[in-house]
Amino acid sequence: MKVTELFAKGEFVVTAEVAPPKGYNLDPLVAEAKEYLTGIHAINVTDNQSSNMRAGSLATCKVLKDAGFNTIFQMTCRDRNRMALESDLLSAAMLGIDNILCLTGDHTKLGDHPQSKPVFDLDSVSLLHTASLLEKGMDLGGNELEAPYPSFAKGAVVSPCSDSVDAQLVKMERKVAAGAEYFQTQGVFEPEKFAAFMEKAKQFGKPVQVGIIIPKNVGMCRFMNNNIAGISIPESMFDELKADKEKTKAGITGVEIAARLIRECKPYCQGVHIMSLGWESKIPQILELAGLK
Repeated sequence: MKVTELFAKGEFVVTAEVAPPKGYNLDPLVAEAKEYLTGIHAINVTDNQSSNMRAGSLATCKVLKDAGFNTIFQMTCRDRNRMALESDLLSAAMLGIDNILCLTGDHTKLGDHPQSKPVFDLDSVSLLHTASLLEKGMDLGGNELEAPYPSFAKGAVVSPCSDSVDAQLVKMERKVAAGAEYFQTQGVFEPEKFAAFMEKAKQFGKPVQVGIIIPKNVGMCRFMNNNIAGISIPESMFDELKADKEKTKAGITGVEIAARLIRECKPYCQGVHIMSLGWESKIPQILELAGLK
């Protein structure tokens, strides 16, 4: 089912992110999804996340779909030119995968193949435009497609806690003009900043899912603060993680923080996207504490 249909029905849409393995055995991923992710609306499948080579997002989406899950095909522009991206969009439609999330992608120098040549023939905005064009029966070369034409729920990302809110709003406007129908945000750790951003973003009339990253420990949060654009973690959260080291090590503190962030952001958005970074087992507890189960 398209996530846009869920938004239209007034559902508070809950999605979570999984990364394909660095190999081709998807049985553990499917088993974990069946144990921990059956209570959510859709599963995002990352596309060589952080420029680290893994099994393909599209194939993983298909395997999860066959296992009974609704999936969101994440697509980055880093590794494929426009022809390959168009081909993958048609392949997704062929396989019945109708939710996509369009991303520019991290540079290859940041990942495990730093010598790899990046492509970036398109960016997230032009990829959204490409998907919209295919839906009308035309490719980027001006050539007509054979009917039937694909139909997607086209998603994009935005960073509401960025240092430059105005720049993010401009990007959001460009993505909406290119065809974006819903948004998932970068990780939010400051609900008051998120609320202020959403007050300005509501002009676009598109549903937004607040991005929630489970804060595992102080080291992880320091790294994100220093290295990931659009993420800002307040010092008070570091103090919270330091207060009881055993509780933090067991994941209890991170779960409590994530659930609290969802509760505080929920009045301002239309859904939540959880980036558990390997802690999928914590998601049911987070949703319960957040009042979403």
